[in-house]
Amino acid sequence: MSPDSSLSLPYAKLGDFAPTADLCRLQASLGRPSVLSPFSQNKTVAVPKTTTNPRTPVHARWTTHSASLCHASSSSSSSSTYSHPAKPPTTHYDFFPETLPDGPPPAGHFPINQRALRREFLQLQAKAHPDLHPADRKTRAEATSARINEAYKTLSNPLLRAQYLLSLRGVDVSTDETLRVEDPNLLMMVLEAREAIEEAEEETELEPLRAENDERIRASEDVLEGAFARDDIEAAKREAVKLRYWVNIKDSLDEWEKGKPVVLQH
Repeated sequence: MSPDSSLSLPYAKLGDFAPTADLCRLQASLGRPSVLSPFSQNKTVAVPKTTTNPRTPVHARWTTHSASLCHASSSSSSSSTYSHPAKPPTTHYDFFPETLPDGPPPAGHFPINQRALRREFLQLQAKAHPDLHPADRKTRAEATSARINEAYKTLSNPLLRAQYLLSLRGVDVSTDETLRVEDPNLLMMVLEAREAIEEAEEETELEPLRAENDERIRASEDVLEGAFARDDIEAAKREAVKLRYWVNIKDSLDEWEKGKPVVLQH
């Protein structure tokens, strides 16, 4: 396996998003703001609403009651929409308006409330499952479901999230073999972690290492939060490379088997 092969996952390209109508119907069926309809007629009613992201300061948001048209020829139906203009999704963040109302950094935060993200993901997939759609819409439903899956997989993993955000800025760190950490202390920690994982007789022996590594991942997320808030691409690149090591250690811990050799890819 080549370095980073387990981490170089393809990103969904959302610019040519085909099943817009399906997502519009899906949002409406969940009683969700419809951000995908290209046609809408809004009657605004001020209703305060708070975000579910614990890192986002509590603030009032305005929702609107609208008649949203998913097709030019369809009849209107009542649904709730955000006050900003309706538009098709352009990033993975657009699929999760409840959990990520501010979008990607720098407007939004890098850390994500994973519990809220998964809850919204499951709600979307419960309605988007291809088996729930008629035969003539199954292909589009499959495309919708695949895009929701890809968005969730990327945003739920801090390393893939960092790589994705950098890719939006034209920077590819997922396959760049020249990006390495030269810090001898960090490399020593990685080697010690590998030895501890390989030499463990019981999985419980790895709990201290797991807790320590989880803290390193959280610290990396905080560094990336600041880097993306400042739009400091170089700092974000450096931290994404370091995060690669911590995520690899986490994967090795999650897949631990007694006597199984550990290969920490970087």
